[in-house]
Amino acid sequence: MTGDLIFILLALLTLVPAVWVVLSRNLVHAGFALLFTLLGAAGLYASMAADFLAVTQLMVYIGGVLVLVLFTVMMTHVPRGRENHGLDRYVPAAVFALLVFGVLYKTITAVHWHAVTPEAEPTIARIGTKVMTDYIFPFEYVSLVLLAAMIGAALLTREYRPTDTEDAPSDAGEDAEVAS
Repeated sequence: MTGDLIFILLALLTLVPAVWVVLSRNLVHAGFALLFTLLGAAGLYASMAADFLAVTQLMVYIGGVLVLVLFTVMMTHVPRGRENHGLDRYVPAAVFALLVFGVLYKTITAVHWHAVTPEAEPTIARIGTKVMTDYIFPFEYVSLVLLAAMIGAALLTREYRPTDTEDAPSDAGEDAEVAS
């Protein structure tokens, strides 16, 4: 009974903000709603004893991807012009969503589901040992690639400002003309 209540609360924590993400017109609000959706998904993973997936969800998607999306949205200037918000924009998406839900419904109802729950065992210690022993080179290589990507992103977003030495020759020439 308690497990069902926890599942329902986590499912609501996942689904309600997901609807908010889709329906929100403000990108920052949609980003913060996505935060709660991803937290709910991490909670669902944790409730199913998928501890590695829950921690990965928190670290990678919330700690990395979502923060990157929010910073990108906050750093860019989105023009706020008058756009066509007519109903014709939503019809193709609604038709596609209904088709996807129809296929999912047919798939779910066609399969005979039987619940066999094996004993859950923690996986983080085993995965951590493998990463730090057998797969240490790929782990470190990926960290260097990500570091290079972060440096490149920082260089791309930096504004160009002329230095004092670039302005000096033109100023000196003007001063010489004014003095003569």
